[in-house]
Amino acid sequence: MDAVLDNRDLVVDAFTHTVLLFLLAGVMSLLLGTLLAAMRVGPVRSMRVFAAGYVTLVRNTPLVIVFIFFRYAAPKAGFNFNYVDIVWGDVRMNTFFAAAVAALTFYTASFVCEAIRSGVNAVPLGQAEAARAVGLPFGGTMTQVILPQAFRATVPPLASVQIALLKNTTVAGVFGVTEAAARLKIFTNDYATERLQLFLIFALVFVILVEILSFFAHRLERRWRIA
Repeated sequence: MDAVLDNRDLVVDAFTHTVLLFLLAGVMSLLLGTLLAAMRVGPVRSMRVFAAGYVTLVRNTPLVIVFIFFRYAAPKAGFNFNYVDIVWGDVRMNTFFAAAVAALTFYTASFVCEAIRSGVNAVPLGQAEAARAVGLPFGGTMTQVILPQAFRATVPPLASVQIALLKNTTVAGVFGVTEAAARLKIFTNDYATERLQLFLIFALVFVILVEILSFFAHRLERRWRIA
């Protein structure tokens, strides 16, 4: 306990990095996953094939390999994150941080895509036919008719995807981001006699973060169900 109290600024900094990774990757994966889902159910065959191939490849690839690609292979292919160096107080969003956000975004988007696609499939076919009957193009049908209904049906699976994303941020510590898991490893090396307490405290904070996320997801689900 003394290790956490004496270094509470480092603990706060570590979990700030974790939450920022989650928020940035969560928003971008939701946008990318929604786009992929629209491509998968769209009328253009080449887009359907591309989206299906993306989901199949990324979803079945271990997250660590995705991190390795964005950390080491992507810069050699021209996707360089060296221009990212944002300092906000004690939080530094640098090259490692940007690569971690990209890896988490591209990985999580495949699961978001499948969750939203299941919601799209749950919308009655007559809704799309009625939208086309009044002259709405495919884009208008998706944004104004299908996706609003699909999102209501996909709140629980999307919440599960986001919870998994929050826990997946711990992989970033292996690739140079000083988030919660990386800070825990440092503490367990420096304070060997308090390892059990450290594990319990850090695990408790993750439980609290997951419960907060679950609470808001449940509230959103109830509100949309009533609506």
